[in-house]
Amino acid sequence: MIGAPFAQLMAAYNAEMNRRIYGAAARLGEAERRRNRGAFWHSIQGTLSHLLWADRVWMSRLAGWERPDVPLAQSHHYIEDFAALAAERGKADAAITAWAEQLDDAALAGDLRWFSGAAGREIVMSRGRLAVHFFNHQTHHRGQTHAMLTAAGEHTGETDLFLVVPDS
Repeated sequence: MIGAPFAQLMAAYNAEMNRRIYGAAARLGEAERRRNRGAFWHSIQGTLSHLLWADRVWMSRLAGWERPDVPLAQSHHYIEDFAALAAERGKADAAITAWAEQLDDAALAGDLRWFSGAAGREIVMSRGRLAVHFFNHQTHHRGQTHAMLTAAGEHTGETDLFLVVPDS
């Protein structure tokens, strides 16, 4: 389905967009970050917290990371302090980038089997397809966050992949 270069490109895009999103969010006050803006995870803070939580859940499956001890329903409260959340996001992005850099196509070819709490059943899926889902999930929630930041008057700069991570 995909090769290692896709994961490497998306990891670089993910890290840079998170840097921009967190920079814009940091310029807002605490109350603005926590304001319920009608998004699925309610607020900028809640959405960013859920996204880090989800990244760690997926990386627990894909790379053996420790799984968060917070359930999905509370993932928007995973890390309440914004500075701590931003620091953990930076560490996660560095580790995701390192994971992607060491991948080869064979690492994405096999299947992964796990019990999905969200689906309520065991799932078997190719690692490549799961990597696509992993990066797509990040883009989905960053898009929600971007919309909330824009509505709050903040800007992240360009978001198009070809402008954020130019071809070398």
